[in-house]
Amino acid sequence: MNLEKYRFNYSLAGNLQKPLILFLHGFIGNIEEFDEAIRLLGEDFSYLILDLPGHGKTQVLGNDKYHQIECIAKGIIHLLEELKIEKCFLVGYSMGGRLALYLTLHLPEKFIKVILESASPGLATNIERLARIKSDSQIARKLTTITEKSDFRIFLNNWYNQPIFSKIKNHPKYQKMLESRLENKPLELAKSLQFMGTGYQPSLWENIKENKIPLLLLVGENDEKFININTVMSYRCKTAQLKIISQAGHNTHVENTLSFVQNLHHFISVGCGV
Repeated sequence: MNLEKYRFNYSLAGNLQKPLILFLHGFIGNIEEFDEAIRLLGEDFSYLILDLPGHGKTQVLGNDKYHQIECIAKGIIHLLEELKIEKCFLVGYSMGGRLALYLTLHLPEKFIKVILESASPGLATNIERLARIKSDSQIARKLTTITEKSDFRIFLNNWYNQPIFSKIKNHPKYQKMLESRLENKPLELAKSLQFMGTGYQPSLWENIKENKIPLLLLVGENDEKFININTVMSYRCKTAQLKIISQAGHNTHVENTLSFVQNLHHFISVGCGV
């Protein structure tokens, strides 16, 4: 679908008479990110999944600024309007979680409840943001030099050595996840990291204090950094509740899919007649 500056690759699945969940994947993910979770959720919901700009088969038709969070948010709202989706539930993981929070705070009328998995409101200070921009720029430069799939595989394996991902490389689903990640284009990922990385995102720390949409914050028990971030988020936002997923690091929906789905389903169902 061509929406102004985006040609989104998306799938709208399930019984559209059922409540709809919009899923937003993380950096280096794609439209397949939540397939297993959706399979477990079953027929209680309908689902909108997509490749975010810079990922998968979605095309950015405008200049590089259309990789920024503000523009992508507008593109997604336009997509919802074109599909005649008035309100939905929203799930975002990591980078997709930051985008989901931005959407929640700026366009709350579109969302019933929101689930943020391993997400943050961004960085609070200019010093932190500048340091992160420098770090992400170095990673983006590495991505721009990748021309062979074998080199991309090495990059991804190194990426998942980061402490926040805990022991995901030992998980039985890791190789399948890796093969899906390899479908992305390194040069497009570099643009996504450069223009939608945590350092470039406007800080949302003050905004979350005013949020009125129910939020579920999900983090893995082995992801200490994001446990700390989300603990502070839960204190600052009166509508937020924090749940820690056992036997998982940053990517809870892959490492402990069942617990992720159970928490999501319970949160959505309470008070919504699902």
